[in-house]
Amino acid sequence: MKIAVTGGKGGTGKSTVATSLAVEFAKTKKTILVDADVECPNDHLLLNAKRKKYSNVYQPIPKWDFKKCTKCGKCASVCKQNAIVFVKGKYPAFIKDVCIGCKACMVACPTQAISMTKKQIGTIYTGKNYNVNLIIGELKLGELASGEIVSSVREKSEEISKKLKSEIMIIDSAAGIGCPVIASLVGTDYIVAVTEPTPSALHDLKRVLYLANHFKIKSGIVINKFDLAKNFYLKIEKFAKKNKIPIIGKIPYKKDFVNSTIKMKPVVEINPKYKRIFKEIIEKIKKSIPTTSL
Repeated sequence: MKIAVTGGKGGTGKSTVATSLAVEFAKTKKTILVDADVECPNDHLLLNAKRKKYSNVYQPIPKWDFKKCTKCGKCASVCKQNAIVFVKGKYPAFIKDVCIGCKACMVACPTQAISMTKKQIGTIYTGKNYNVNLIIGELKLGELASGEIVSSVREKSEEISKKLKSEIMIIDSAAGIGCPVIASLVGTDYIVAVTEPTPSALHDLKRVLYLANHFKIKSGIVINKFDLAKNFYLKIEKFAKKNKIPIIGKIPYKKDFVNSTIKMKPVVEINPKYKRIFKEIIEKIKKSIPTTSL
């Protein structure tokens, strides 16, 4: 079973929820946690897990044979990223850090002067702690193709999952609703949408739930720090009821959650009383997918 943890707005506590659910699941099931927030992966810090390099991620980039190049400039005209700079009468200049590897230049070249080589755009790591097998995608500094890294880490997680015969896969997505988040959500069985009682969080939650509805993935809402603004919490509750989306968890604002981050220890291990909250979330997910073998 694949569960995605997302929410739109950054800072709502997605990683705290993802790691805590993984720790609880891992007590009875073989569990993999995929950190798909590839621009700022930090699940290994919350679990205090040592990272080990698993593989590099590469992207195709063009390479010119200037013996064949006629300086026509067609390669630059089709490059939507402006990674190719052309001045009439000169050979094209290539800015590889801007290239996303679409290969349009190679297709457009009338003399077949362009072939493909590759550049490293990221790294995939593994780790383990609290019986949770961790797979981490990390975008190389300065690169743009975060969606490519998410797709790659999803692919590698499937590969590792088969080897380990895992039963649960939890995917911790990035903030937002862009390509990296969509790549995290597609193909999952359930979406845990984490929010907080603020106007911006509710606004972004609605956008994420639109994605869940678009891809026809069942979802539930977890309200983090629900007791910080009870009036706005009621607005989230009203929205959920109107749209028939279950609230599967409410997490209080407590210092234990801050200590969890500082001490690099899951909150369910800092204070056992929080186990009940995450066990209840797990039970509600199970009820939403009755055909699962959980």
